[in-house]
Amino acid sequence: IQPGDQLSKLIIEASANQETPLENDDILVIAQKIVSKSEGRLIELKKVIPSDFAKQLATDCQRDPRLIELVLRESRAIVRMDPARGILITETHHGFVCANSGIDTSNIQGYEVVSLLPKNPDSSALQIRQEIKCNINGSSVAIIISDTFGRAWREGHINIAIGVSGINTIKDYRGTQDSAGKELKVTRVAVVDELASTAELVMGKADSVPAVIIRGYTYSKSTDSIKHLIRDRSTDLFR
Repeated sequence: IQPGDQLSKLIIEASANQETPLENDDILVIAQKIVSKSEGRLIELKKVIPSDFAKQLATDCQRDPRLIELVLRESRAIVRMDPARGILITETHHGFVCANSGIDTSNIQGYEVVSLLPKNPDSSALQIRQEIKCNINGSSVAIIISDTFGRAWREGHINIAIGVSGINTIKDYRGTQDSAGKELKVTRVAVVDELASTAELVMGKADSVPAVIIRGYTYSKSTDSIKHLIRDRSTDLFR
């Protein structure tokens, strides 16, 4: 994938070539990395001039100061830092809390090239969805852009949704009854995160499968934004 590539066209062609053409109400999960590549969100570290603050942090964390500079540029807050282990957890401008502002070096061609998260993953998802609708006879699919995040309190990484279009983000069980007839008061399931994690089982981390079709899951069509999944600081007990 190169900057300027039209992902919708490539995905439609790839789906048809493997004899699983996109159908109405499919859910298409797309890896963040190819979205970032197509949108030109690639940076050569040699072009980055680190600030004094970035240099100091880099010294403390034993990391490349140019990378730390990018991490700072792509964040609005440092949430946690462990200099001894070189760990920097930040809150991105989107509101995601993740390692290194989501900046990544994996699956990228070139020397000292890193990828940044899309500037607006929801807009990216909407554009791909609209282009697909225009090119497959008006069929409507839902789009989830996924990325691999670590999790507080648990080991291991999972894929979560960072951008959506055309699908409800949360399935709300509040007000319904459980199997014992008791009213559920707090249960809200992050549907798009569960779908993103399911898709990762097909994608793999190094299998060159950057898009997955989920077919047969009944979902509610929606104009939801990924912001529906970002916990507000006023209700975040851990920050």
